[in-house]
Amino acid sequence: MAKKDNKPKTVIDREYIIPLRKEFQKAPRYKRAKKAVTALKEFLSRHMKSDNIKIGKHLNLSIWKNGIKNPPHKIKVRAQKLEDGTVTAEIPNPPAERKKEAKKKAQKKQEEKSKETAAKKPQAKKQSPSPEPKKEPAQAEDKKEAKAKASNPKETPEQVKKK
Repeated sequence: MAKKDNKPKTVIDREYIIPLRKEFQKAPRYKRAKKAVTALKEFLSRHMKSDNIKIGKHLNLSIWKNGIKNPPHKIKVRAQKLEDGTVTAEIPNPPAERKKEAKKKAQKKQEEKSKETAAKKPQAKKQSPSPEPKKEPAQAEDKKEAKAKASNPKETPEQVKKK
């Protein structure tokens, strides 16, 4: 027996640019964002023919981002009406989706760079200069003598060599 999905299907999916200014100007400054939310719900109930309206997290945050006294004048909304009659509203491209898209783009760029560097590596190995030449033993002896002088200034380098 196949399992049935409990999620209701989307019947209508629309995008609106909702004017809020005319409505929230009727309210005092300290209640404007709240009035903008009620105006949004009224607009959606009128256009989507439903009284059960749910506002998404990112839509709510975008209305309240400037505080209670200064909501946005217009807002772009993506409204979906489900089979059971509920309407869910959200901004068209919420930040979570933007982050996912940005990660995908970054991964593609890294893959392209890795392919390019893989193609260039064999050439780079052939053309790369050799590391620093090894120091000659005579230079090493001179350093030992210098250290010996620093430790015992009265001893001559010949006495140091004898030790």
